[in-house]
Amino acid sequence: MIEFLKDSTFAVNEVISKAWAVTKRNYFSIATLCFLMFITYAASNLMAFFMSEVNIGLRLLMSFTFIMFYFTINLSLFRYIFHLLDDEENDVSIVSTIPTRQQIIRFLVASLYFMLCIIGVYSVVILVAFPFIYTGIPLEIITNVAISVGIVAIFITWVRISFFPFFIIDKNMGPFTSIKYSLATTRGNFTKIFLLLLVLAGFHLLNLFFGYIHWPLVAFFVNVLSSFIIVPLASVALTVAYRKMMNEYKGEGEPDILHNIV
Repeated sequence: MIEFLKDSTFAVNEVISKAWAVTKRNYFSIATLCFLMFITYAASNLMAFFMSEVNIGLRLLMSFTFIMFYFTINLSLFRYIFHLLDDEENDVSIVSTIPTRQQIIRFLVASLYFMLCIIGVYSVVILVAFPFIYTGIPLEIITNVAISVGIVAIFITWVRISFFPFFIIDKNMGPFTSIKYSLATTRGNFTKIFLLLLVLAGFHLLNLFFGYIHWPLVAFFVNVLSSFIIVPLASVALTVAYRKMMNEYKGEGEPDILHNIV
């Protein structure tokens, strides 16, 4: 177990080092795309506030427009990072990294599958917990345990299948196929991914901690550092992690779900 954790930690160090090198060389272009995502998100919230009394049809149309714009920028960011990883010598314009209409549609459909998987996992946990009602165990205990197990199961599922956008952008896979490949390539890599996410989320946790102990200036500084450094680095790190897992993947043919759940 200790050796496994050492190997996992070393792998995370490799990913962070590679991601930092790429981010440092191309910081402004990567940060620009991240900033555009932030502006889109902030503008959508602002628009929702000012349009609260507007016709619901118009609000839905505006929400859909902002969602599409946000996802397009997000996918463009991944395509741009792939270019940096595969062809560092030649420059590429951000405009040329805009995903195709087919890729955007596949991403939206895969996102729907993603949500259905999350709901399905939680539903299975609830169904498994339901018979325990008749065992005499207090309902409050059963509910708390079911919620806790459900949250853990959702988190594990989210980590296992959240790499599907990379397969759509990098390999031009279909929606369901990208979900299956994400499940297959993350098999055996959960600890590494979890440690990577823990490192990347460290500054956000520090921000919450300093806010909790009422150190607003320190919390503000950590938040700024997280926004301008960690967010761009996280995008690159996850892309590097995907490419590393894909290079190490030994499966032949299209993977199935049942053999890659555990």
